[in-house]
Amino acid sequence: MKIVVAPDSFKECLLATEVAEAISEGLLKIIPDAEIIKLPIADGGEGTTEALVNATNGSYFFANIRGPLGHKHKARWGILGNQHTAAIEVAAACGLESVPIKQRDPLLSTSYGVGELIIEALNHGAKKIILGLGGSATNDGGVGLMQALGVKFLDANGINVSPGGGNLQSIENIDTRSLDPRLADIKFEVACDVTNPLTGKEGTSAVFGPQKGADSEMVKKLDQNLTHLGNMIKQTIHEDISDIKGSGAAGGIGGAMVAFLNSELKSGIEIVLDLLNIDRHLSNADLVITGEGRFDKQSLKGKAPIGIVKRAAQYDCDVYILAGSVEKSVLEPESLGIKKIINISPINVTHDIALKFAYKNLVDASSKLAKIAINN
Repeated sequence: MKIVVAPDSFKECLLATEVAEAISEGLLKIIPDAEIIKLPIADGGEGTTEALVNATNGSYFFANIRGPLGHKHKARWGILGNQHTAAIEVAAACGLESVPIKQRDPLLSTSYGVGELIIEALNHGAKKIILGLGGSATNDGGVGLMQALGVKFLDANGINVSPGGGNLQSIENIDTRSLDPRLADIKFEVACDVTNPLTGKEGTSAVFGPQKGADSEMVKKLDQNLTHLGNMIKQTIHEDISDIKGSGAAGGIGGAMVAFLNSELKSGIEIVLDLLNIDRHLSNADLVITGEGRFDKQSLKGKAPIGIVKRAAQYDCDVYILAGSVEKSVLEPESLGIKKIINISPINVTHDIALKFAYKNLVDASSKLAKIAINN
């Protein structure tokens, strides 16, 4: 039996490589002669660089950059095996998990470090940059990123606005004349894991602001500020980004990449699956297992597991999903083309306990899944 194991990471818990290892361990307990193909994946969020670099035998690099709250920290980026394509994660530069819960403040957090990583890639001679947008702590519309690349966002007195999503309403002029000229020759492929627009009820502030530390009043202010930014971009560089699908990704970085760098927003999981050349494995697989930390309504809007489901459907493969937790509203897997969704955590355990024993729970759940698959 050939089994493709292609999970995303379990946030705050296990890397995608660790998840794949745990699943494989559980499967082999029941099906010891199974041919298991481990393909850890990502959809633009945490683990995207790792998935792309490992799949292409590339190299990792580190840079000391400005973190989301201004403190210097070391961030990893990579060059793919072709030696001219860079892989950069927003999460590595200004990731939500890098900020303690009590310190999370999207009014102050900046995406400046993402721009610094792009500069690192330019200095290395990259000709193409794949930018993964998931997992940010920011809601600054990509202003910090663009400031690092040379764009000036000026207030009424001609002074650069301060970092953070709370200061965007002060922007009265945008000057792109100092944008790093090397960027004109770079092809950007932007990997989105969501399709949310910049503003509104489904916009980045309303949907993702609360997990970044915003209360209801802050969400309202952040959305108003991004609306102002969108208007200023439309007035000054004649680009309307407000309703573009994915423009709200990573607190609005998606929109900034379109407006200032003529980037293409693409499904992050599709980019990763293509580079992994996963189709050659799915074409003769008997079973596919994927998963993520939490499977919910947001998962249905472009996250990694659904990307696997859609790709596997082309080859009539049975797909099982393992998750640390599962939202009740998505418990009808057949309608999604999924054989079964399995919650790996025992009933009535605390979140902390579930995280602590996630590896063991994955092994156990995978063994149970193997028994189900054999009987089917």
